Amino acid sequence: MKKLTLLFAAFATPALANEGPFFTIKNPEFMVLVGFILFLALLAYLKVPGLLGGMLDKRAEGIKSDLDEAKALREDAQSILATYERKQKEVQEQADRIVEAAKTEAQNAAAEAKEDLKQSIKRRLAAAEEQIVSAQDSAVKEVRDSAIVVAVAAANDVIASKLSAADGNALIEDAIKDVAAKLH
Repeated sequence: MKKLTLLFAAFATPALANEGPFFTIKNPEFMVLVGFILFLALLAYLKVPGLLGGMLDKRAEGIKSDLDEAKALREDAQSILATYERKQKEVQEQADRIVEAAKTEAQNAAAEAKEDLKQSIKRRLAAAEEQIVSAQDSAVKEVRDSAIVVAVAAANDVIASKLSAADGNALIEDAIKDVAAKLH
């Protein structure tokens, strides 16, 4: 198919459309061909294809260096990302440990407060019981003192009504002797 296209292109040139000889100065197509060949020769003489190739090579090297730099930047970014991810993971683990320690400390503090409250309640109950016992003892003493006062008054009334003065003096002397014997 390509050969057939080239064959048609060779026979379908504008030179074949001209009626006169092709290789004359009067033929504009020939002059264009000559100018084009001279232009190509001038480009070859001035080494423009080499310059273009050099420019393309420089551009390719620039693109390659840009790609290498981009690759290096990408690797740096990936290493920085990995570092930050590792640091974020470490910080998260540390935060988890802190939270766990705080929970444990709060539970210990709650247990200690509960124990302190129990001890405080026990002390207050013991103090209240002591106050109750003291009040009870005080009430019993007051009742005894009142009973003694009443008994002494009753005994005094009974003794006074049944005891004579001589018997009273004898009792007093016996009490003095008992006291003197107990003191010596």
